[in-house]
Amino acid sequence: MSDKPDKFIDDNGLRLDGRRVDEIRPMKIDIGVLSRADGSCYLEWGKNKVLAAVYGPRTLHPRRKQIPDAALIRYRYNMASFSVEDRIRPGPSRRSVEISKVSAEAFEPVVLTKFYPNTVIDIFTEIIQADAGTRTAAINAASIALADAGIPMKGLVSACAVGKVDGQLVLDLNKDEDNFGAADLPVAMTQDGEITLIQMDGNLTQEEFKEAIEMVRAGCMEILEIQKKALYTKFGDDSSFDLTEEDLSDIQADEQLIDEDADNPANEDDEGIDEPEDIDPDEKKINEEEELDGESDEQ
Repeated sequence: MSDKPDKFIDDNGLRLDGRRVDEIRPMKIDIGVLSRADGSCYLEWGKNKVLAAVYGPRTLHPRRKQIPDAALIRYRYNMASFSVEDRIRPGPSRRSVEISKVSAEAFEPVVLTKFYPNTVIDIFTEIIQADAGTRTAAINAASIALADAGIPMKGLVSACAVGKVDGQLVLDLNKDEDNFGAADLPVAMTQDGEITLIQMDGNLTQEEFKEAIEMVRAGCMEILEIQKKALYTKFGDDSSFDLTEEDLSDIQADEQLIDEDADNPANEDDEGIDEPEDIDPDEKKINEEEELDGESDEQ
């Protein structure tokens, strides 16, 4: 604890890295950096460096894990052994398994998995250099990689964290604020403000929690604009990333058709298939008589 700063916020209201309490770190996004992935993204957020890759939709094996009416979102969060000052052990840990699980769940409300039954969408995020807020940085990169892969989504997912240092709430914690702060509240939300991930370490009062949610909402909206700008630079007209009410209605109609098609027993066998309307009545009568004769011969 000897490395703990005496003060995290100076008399001018500035933090150790010169930011205001409601200011996020600079963010840089590069899209399509991996040629063999269906979608990829390299993201720098402050001193964080993250690589995200998306593969799929592709057939899920083993088949016992397949979902008959939807795709499975499989998310892997991993920190490279050299990503921190003290080398960490390679491979999965309890922390990485937990983050992978909650991050996958953060995308389930927005990814239109019903269009790809019995398949899997694999999302791999690798932390190359860590400096606090790696799970939120990975989610931001994964959201862009999904868009780059052409995976249909209701919208992008943006993530940010709020913490508490020197008795004040601060947006987008850096390493020292994360290590020595009193609280850490990472949140992911859609562009409509729906929260898809929320976790908290430490303690906040009810009023502080409400204020923190408003701060992180503003931070996520700022990150959303950075994400959309990166996609605009890569693909063109940014209006294509804003879903209108008509677009949402079309998506809901398609989902309803998929549900009705899956529930229709006529698709499972031939019992629901109607006979052609243009069949000759006399020919139909002859066929019925031949079927009756065949049944009597068997008896």
